[in-house]
Amino acid sequence: MPHDTEKAQPDKAQRFLALHHGDQPLLMPNPWDVGSARVLASMGFSALATTSSGFAATLGRADGAVTRDEAIGHARWLAEAVDIPVSADLENCFADDPAGVAETVRLAVAAGLAGCSVEDYAKRDEDPIYDHGLATERVAAAAEAAHGGSVHLVLTARAENYLRGRPYLAETIARLQSYQEAGADVLFAPGVTKAEEIRELVASVDRPVSVLGLPGTPPVAELAAMGVKRISVGGAFAYCAFDALIRAARELREQGTFGYWEQVKSGAKAAHTAFS
Repeated sequence: MPHDTEKAQPDKAQRFLALHHGDQPLLMPNPWDVGSARVLASMGFSALATTSSGFAATLGRADGAVTRDEAIGHARWLAEAVDIPVSADLENCFADDPAGVAETVRLAVAAGLAGCSVEDYAKRDEDPIYDHGLATERVAAAAEAAHGGSVHLVLTARAENYLRGRPYLAETIARLQSYQEAGADVLFAPGVTKAEEIRELVASVDRPVSVLGLPGTPPVAELAAMGVKRISVGGAFAYCAFDALIRAARELREQGTFGYWEQVKSGAKAAHTAFS
């Protein structure tokens, strides 16, 4: 695996942006550590993204309990581990004010990433979403930091309404339109799963739209027909791995048997292929 990240980064970022403009959606899974990143890269995926919840789980923490330094360090680690572009889930960029958001994005550029995201979730139980005007200012600051240097970091702006108890399509679209005007390269409203709402969202903006694969989300072929340009999975793969761990541990503890070795064989083979 080459690790000359500084020289490769502008090319990776350019390639990452181009992947959002292909005929088919970019399938972008979310590894939670270097091992899972290398396995996914070895399977032929064209780009990867970190997962805030999956990474937090590796530290024994809930989503949202990771510091900025930890998130940036983790993202750097993954970006250096694979040849394909890596984008970072940076939550709300660990800042409320636009200046703090811009500083986080500058750190993402310095970490060798091809992209990063900024969301409008304010991490408050009451009034969980930033005011529309402030949220737009935050995206504008992020875009300036992402695009102001020699690397055009691909900036994804996330409208978090649907994940935070505010499933209002009109407001979500209005926010994404503002984030587009503020300079975002990709628009993302995780939690929108209904086909008719996805179609309306895609038709309402002029930037590539990303969709989170959740229960009830249409399959990839249908999303492609709707004009969706990117599909990610969030922490799902990480939690699938935890499920496999629990199943194996439960068998050992409750049954005293070793049937899980049937899965070990395929996993070990995949890891050997990816790591060698």
